[in-house]
Amino acid sequence: MKTFKLYAGAVLIILILVFKGTTVYSQKAENQVPEPKVIQPGKKGKAPSDAIVLFDKGNLNNFESIKDGEPAEWTVRGKKFTVNPKTTSIQTKEKFGDCQLHIEWNSPVKDAKTGKQGQGCGNSGVYLMGKYEVQVLNSYINKTYPKGQAGAIYEQYAPLVNASLKPGKWQIYDIIFTAPRFNSDGSQKSPGYFTVLHNGVLIQNHVEIKGATRASNGKSPITLPELPIMLQNHSNEVSYRNVWIRRL
Repeated sequence: MKTFKLYAGAVLIILILVFKGTTVYSQKAENQVPEPKVIQPGKKGKAPSDAIVLFDKGNLNNFESIKDGEPAEWTVRGKKFTVNPKTTSIQTKEKFGDCQLHIEWNSPVKDAKTGKQGQGCGNSGVYLMGKYEVQVLNSYINKTYPKGQAGAIYEQYAPLVNASLKPGKWQIYDIIFTAPRFNSDGSQKSPGYFTVLHNGVLIQNHVEIKGATRASNGKSPITLPELPIMLQNHSNEVSYRNVWIRRL
């Protein structure tokens, strides 16, 4: 009996030491994690302190035409800029990969007055890396195919719900983008992903990109780790404002 008590006591001491060691190890490991960077959140959709503001008001200095880097010729009026149907699509001068993109857009009321419907009504697009489109379209009582309506990853994924507001109202996209990775031989190492909120509503939930979407910018190799963000000119006078991005 005495031997058993000694044995049990020894086991208990060992367990206590192991537990303490594990706790100390866990605390040391936790202490090795760097402190998160302190930032100042933006108010009412405005850019947080660590964001790059691509457009706030006044000019399109952060954008260029997709045609040989010529100046962006879309129309700027104060805190918004609008597609000029007589020009090209535009893109950011800076290149991005993984990111959080905030962009607000407005499809014109007059499209409905001209009788244009479906893909001819308030059509544009936000192309991450110039390759992967989040569709911009008037999808308020405007019938079109599900994988082509507002918030669709064009021809790949329909939005989970239609969160569109009336034409003339400002709409908000918050896009979380993970860029695809490629091996040195050009084969894909890992896919890209989209998570998209439309007017604060989740409409794409970490969906896997199936390749470049239609009308993407084919000038740049798809295997590059970072590429410009492109805004599509689809000959509809869609407006944009409050565009900012965070690298992830």
